[in-house]
Amino acid sequence: MILRFVKLIILVPVAIVLILLSVANRHSVTLALNPFRPEDQVLSLSLPLFVLVFIALISGVVIGSLATWFAQGRYRKQARDEAHEARKWREEAGKQRTKVEEATTRTLLTASKQS
Repeated sequence: MILRFVKLIILVPVAIVLILLSVANRHSVTLALNPFRPEDQVLSLSLPLFVLVFIALISGVVIGSLATWFAQGRYRKQARDEAHEARKWREEAGKQRTKVEEATTRTLLTASKQS
């Protein structure tokens, strides 16, 4: 419940600011991708400024997410390896528990036959 409230407090103002930026920056700007001849129309884009800003923000989020995912790969691998080892030890403990129960049962049966 409190997490929803915090998200609401953060996301509503961000959404309002983004909407205001979009409305205020509707004029087209040209993004020249040729540094030697900026007037070249082949390697240029004319888009509203807010579209370019949104593309830059989305690209930054995607690139940052990918960088974080790759950087944390070793920790995910370690977690998988440890989970595999824990599963192996649980199976071993189950086998040992079964052996102990069988030995106890045999001992009790042997003791009851002797009496």
